[in-house]
Amino acid sequence: MAGIYIHIPFCKQRCRYCAFYSTTLHALHDSYTAALCREIEQRKEYAGGEPVETIYLGGGTPSLLTEEHLANILKAINGNYRIAPNPEVTIECNPDDLTPAYAAMLARLGFNRISMGVQSFCDEQLRRLGRRHTAEGAREAVHNARAAGFRNISIDLMFALPGSTPAQWAADLRSAIELRPEHISAYNLTYEENTPLYRALQKGEIAELSEEENLTQFNMLIEQMKAAGYRHYEISNFARPGHESRHNSSYWHDIPYIGCGAGAHSYDGTSRGWNIADVQLYIKGIKNSCPVFEVEQLSNEEHYNDAVLTRLRTADGLPAEWVKEKFGHTLYNYMMQAARKEIAAGNLCQTPDGRFTLTPKGIFVSDAVIREFIYV
Repeated sequence: MAGIYIHIPFCKQRCRYCAFYSTTLHALHDSYTAALCREIEQRKEYAGGEPVETIYLGGGTPSLLTEEHLANILKAINGNYRIAPNPEVTIECNPDDLTPAYAAMLARLGFNRISMGVQSFCDEQLRRLGRRHTAEGAREAVHNARAAGFRNISIDLMFALPGSTPAQWAADLRSAIELRPEHISAYNLTYEENTPLYRALQKGEIAELSEEENLTQFNMLIEQMKAAGYRHYEISNFARPGHESRHNSSYWHDIPYIGCGAGAHSYDGTSRGWNIADVQLYIKGIKNSCPVFEVEQLSNEEHYNDAVLTRLRTADGLPAEWVKEKFGHTLYNYMMQAARKEIAAGNLCQTPDGRFTLTPKGIFVSDAVIREFIYV
């Protein structure tokens, strides 16, 4: 068992680009936390007694919760699961919430990793994205976390923002690197339907960057991260050696995990399950001992496709022999046919120990490469 993911769906305000499930019903914090603690207890058999390596509170905005809420959640986890030595315990925070007192409280409760949604160090872009912090606020938040004793900090950035230039993106990267976080995630902005940013795009109020401009900024990201000593261990993730996200890495390496909370997903190695993405129905279901969730049993082909989709995104790559042993000769042969084609195109290489990994050229066209491996 890799870890436990706890979903906290509350946000003070919705970012203009975000299509994930969230709510601003803050009056439900108490009842939601109570339901969450009850689900954590109810789901303990799912772990099968295996030690839990990581705990991750994501959202939404987990940093909206009080010390009492967070303490109760951690107490429920520690009281019902076998926790491995030296677990990675992460909480996602909005920079605005990370005051000196709040950061000190998180450290006191046992969190040892903070993931912070910075997105940009340009105040104009932050306003356009609907973020509630400023560039200076983000810097202060990192300093506050350091002062509280955190030695494992991750910050999220976004590139290809509307109207952004290579110079502006270079400035964002410099600002991020100057803070010396142990981990940086950087995501290409996507315009999701039914979001305010998508509607602004449709109305012509903003313009999407061209594919060439996207590629320029992604290339800048890779070069600057490498120059600063970060390892590019997954397409969107960079870490100083030894500070790769243990929790997220488990997702990419086919390791089971539990997800608790409204909209949270779980995986046991053969099936996927997910809770209803509605806070009120989630609370009602847990309270009445009738949780609302769905389960999907994975076929061998679906399991293979999931493994390909995640493992090829990582620097560790896709182990050929593992595919043969786990999924059988038919899918192994299918994979080998795709691999030969992509190796010939210069998008893929095979390591001496038999793992297929993307080449620098292949990283830029990773979606197309991965599609070749997907079994239809």
